[in-house]
Amino acid sequence: MPKIAVVQMRASTMKEDNLGRILRYIRQAAKGGSELCAFPEFMMCYSPAGQSASELARLAEKETGEFVTSISEAARENSIQVVGTFYEKSPKADRVYDTSFLINKRGRIASKYRKLHLYDALGFKESRKLYPGSSVTRPARSTVGMVGMMICYDLRFPEMSRILASSGSEILIVPSAWVRGPMKEEHWITINKTRAIENGCYVVAPDQVGNIYCGRSLVVDPLGRVMLDMKKKEGMGTVQISLESVRDVRKRLPLLKNRRTDIYTDLRI
Repeated sequence: MPKIAVVQMRASTMKEDNLGRILRYIRQAAKGGSELCAFPEFMMCYSPAGQSASELARLAEKETGEFVTSISEAARENSIQVVGTFYEKSPKADRVYDTSFLINKRGRIASKYRKLHLYDALGFKESRKLYPGSSVTRPARSTVGMVGMMICYDLRFPEMSRILASSGSEILIVPSAWVRGPMKEEHWITINKTRAIENGCYVVAPDQVGNIYCGRSLVVDPLGRVMLDMKKKEGMGTVQISLESVRDVRKRLPLLKNRRTDIYTDLRI
């Protein structure tokens, strides 16, 4: 059964320092026998409230920049797949994409996804600094299974995980930076479990910890059992997953097959 490493980290405002730690985690995950190492959202650097949109945009890079290139080289050198995120330059000079990527063992970008749902809720307004993506990325093949890519606030929109699952995803990987607040941890745990149960898949959700974020990085199995909960500690956890479990659950609880897509539509009054 393939092993997945999940990194829970507190990113600093210095992307060079964060990159060094990321590369060490990649080496550690590979040494421990993991097939894939997953990192949280905003791992490139923490953007404090006082940082302007223009200041963040100056830190952003293209996928050919040093940040992603260094991670790609580490993936190749250590023969491990990596899921991570970076601030990607966008068409607007003072906005950035919040972009996740899947790098294969050859060090190539196998999949890339730009966050669709910006966290403009509960007193936050990510759209002041971020620029939204425009499409759901097709599930990507990896050595641990078919991977569907989401980011943080996307979890609150069940349409997205359902589209990814019905399109072949066996694992949803959701890099996150879940902001602390009343009932937020309860929402986080409940939503991750729900997305796993309703789609009969694994949910791998590495989260930021510290600063304004709650931690609690999770891995949930297709029946909704929490396999890993990293609580409030920085570091790396590992789990072994089984695609046979996905197939078995989807056979016994065929939610994807039982949908009435011939009837579903918006209701007009």
